[in-house]
Amino acid sequence: MAEREPAEEYLEGYVEILAAVCATRRRLTREEREALGALGERAAEAGIGLRALVRVHLSAAQRVRPGLPRAAAEHLLSAVEQAVDAFAEGHERAQRLAVRQEEAARREFIDDLLQGRSGLGRLAERAERFGLLLSHAHAVAVAQGPEPYSDGYAVTRTVESSLVARFGNRRILLTTKDGRLICVAPADEPEVLAHFAKQAYAATDGGQVAIGRAHPGAGGVVHSYEEALNALALAARMDLTDPVLHAADLLVYPVLTRDRQAMAELVGTVLGPLRQARGGAEPLLDTLTAYFDSGCVTAQAARSLSLSVRAMTYRLDRIHRLTGADPGDPVQRYTLQTAVIGARLLDWPHQPL
Repeated sequence: MAEREPAEEYLEGYVEILAAVCATRRRLTREEREALGALGERAAEAGIGLRALVRVHLSAAQRVRPGLPRAAAEHLLSAVEQAVDAFAEGHERAQRLAVRQEEAARREFIDDLLQGRSGLGRLAERAERFGLLLSHAHAVAVAQGPEPYSDGYAVTRTVESSLVARFGNRRILLTTKDGRLICVAPADEPEVLAHFAKQAYAATDGGQVAIGRAHPGAGGVVHSYEEALNALALAARMDLTDPVLHAADLLVYPVLTRDRQAMAELVGTVLGPLRQARGGAEPLLDTLTAYFDSGCVTAQAARSLSLSVRAMTYRLDRIHRLTGADPGDPVQRYTLQTAVIGARLLDWPHQPL
C-alpha cells in the first residue's frame, strides 16, 4: 500500500464536493468554500506548501473523473477550479496572518532590545530567533536622512540587499526605529557597520551615520544604540557635517557638559564680553569657530568665512581686546576653544546661560 502524502490529509470532503457540484452543474456554495478555505488555513499552519496541495487536489480529481456520468464530467474542471481557489484563498490568508504575527513579534523584540525592556534572559532567548547572540559584544549604527524611513521602504530594502549580498546570513539585525535605519552587528566584525554606513549614506542621499562603541550583553546593545543617537544629536548642535560619526571620537563632549553649571560659567566669563561688540557676540563667535576648525590657520579660516586675511586678523585682535585672551597664544587658546565648544553645546548666545 502506497504511503499517503502529508498533503492528502487536507482533502477532507473535497471529493464529495466535486461530485455534488458536477452532478448539479452548480457553483460551490458559501459553506463549501468556507470549509475548503479552513482546510487551506490548517495546511498552511502545518507548513504544507501550496504546490504540493494543488498537486494532490488535481490527482484526486483525476481519480474522480472515471466514475462520473459524461455530462457531469464536463463540469469537473470548473468545479476543481472553484475548489482549489477557495482552498488557496484560505492557505494565503493563513500565510498573511503568519507574516503579520512575525512582523509584530520582530517589532516588539526590537523595541524591547533598543529600550532595554524585558528580562535580559528572556531577551537573549528571543534574540536567537532573529539572528543575534547577545552573549557576545555588539555595536550599533544609526543612520538618518532628510526624511523618515520605515521597514519596507526602498531605502531600507536597498541597504538590506547590499548587506545580505556582501555578508550573507551573518548575525546581523537591520531594522528601523523612529524614522532611522539601524544596524546591530557583532563587535568582532567592524566591516559590517562600515559597509552599512557607506550604503546608508548613499541610499539616504547624503544622510549621516553614527556608530556607537561595542558593549557586551543585551544591555550593551542599548548602550551602543544610545551612544549613536547622542552622537547624531551632538552633530546637530555642533554643526558636525562628517558623514560618519564614531561615538568613541566624541567622548570629550559629554565630559565637557557633565557639569553644565561650570561650563555655563566658563562661557559667560570668557565669551560674555563679546556681547559688547557691534553686531553682538555671534559674528566673533563664528570667527573663533572657523579659526579653531582650520587648525588656527588665519588664511584658511578667512576663506571659510569669505573674509580677507586682514579682516580676519582684525576680528581676532578685537576678540583679544574684549576677552583678554589671545587666540594665538597656546595656553590662552585652550581656554578660548573650550569656551567656544561649550557655547555651541549650550546654544549660546541664542539661549541664556
